Amino acid sequence: MAVHTTAAVTGPVGGSGLLLEARHVSLRYREGSGVSHALHDVNLTLCGPGYVGIAGPSGSGKSSLLYVLAGLKRPSGGQVRALGLDLQRLTGSALCALRRQRFGFVFQQPFLIQFLTVAENVAVGSPRIDRSARQRAEALLVRLGLGRYTGRLPHELSGGQRQRVAAARALMNNPAIVFADEPTAALDHAAGAELMALLHEYRTARGALLAAVSHDEAVISGADAVVRMWDGHVRTVEPAQASGG
Repeated sequence: MAVHTTAAVTGPVGGSGLLLEARHVSLRYREGSGVSHALHDVNLTLCGPGYVGIAGPSGSGKSSLLYVLAGLKRPSGGQVRALGLDLQRLTGSALCALRRQRFGFVFQQPFLIQFLTVAENVAVGSPRIDRSARQRAEALLVRLGLGRYTGRLPHELSGGQRQRVAAARALMNNPAIVFADEPTAALDHAAGAELMALLHEYRTARGALLAAVSHDEAVISGADAVVRMWDGHVRTVEPAQASGG
């Protein structure tokens, strides 16, 4: 089954309405003598700026879809285009540069480097860690209410504070697209709402696309469009038009 869907959000970014596109994308894993299918012939176009939520039950393929769109996983078949580039045609170093310079990532766990200070953990997201990068890192932390903690180590922060540090790191290079995979799952309701507010503030101010996987309907409910996954397929796109084929 091929599902052809379009999630059109609020308008073009940088004059180009197409930000992300998956064409007949599949993702397979070998499990012993068998094969597990994480994605089946997915066709999806995401336009921005705005907020696209990706939802579905555990094992539905929602995180796999996010990782393929972000170039963190190579699809087993099909084509993924991001910001006008065919990700399959990029070398490993070119793909790494794209992710570092144009994408931002926030995961369920902050993945901070424990022996670096808060400010150093944010600055490490920059291609060049120079004076300018350190100044931007500190400015981001001040904006996120963490100005007093720049010299602290990660273990001295609360879970919500560590996630805000991870968000600051994701925003270091003014990314065109921010990918978030269950960013609030390890947080209480207040800290999760605060984190999402920060991401929404950024994507609104910068005209960026935020693509977030979540099982929390409170997080998904604020999306301009919601991609609902089921068994490796895009089942529906809400409220955008969807057609099966």
